[in-house]
Amino acid sequence: MLKGANTGKPKRDAPTLNDIRHAMLEVLGDRGAHAYPIVQLRVTYADDVQDLWYLRGDVMAAIAAMDGEATARQQLVDVSAMFKGLLPSGLSSRASPLGH
Repeated sequence: MLKGANTGKPKRDAPTLNDIRHAMLEVLGDRGAHAYPIVQLRVTYADDVQDLWYLRGDVMAAIAAMDGEATARQQLVDVSAMFKGLLPSGLSSRASPLGH
């Protein structure tokens, strides 16, 4: 079989930069964008996946300030999962030693 040939199995494409950006802005929401316009602008104009990876902390801080840390963590679970396979091995989430 030729390399890259279609095997008939549906292939799920990895999320794109814009998919991740959109997900982060959606989690931030209109209220977050209004309250934290710098975070919204930084996410909107991030140049690459690594920039967005580091901006997760800013997005989480904004959501935590509005809705609490537990809500922020819950909302960022799916966003963080979108980065799987897109980052160098040293930049991936690791299990917390605190069990959270």
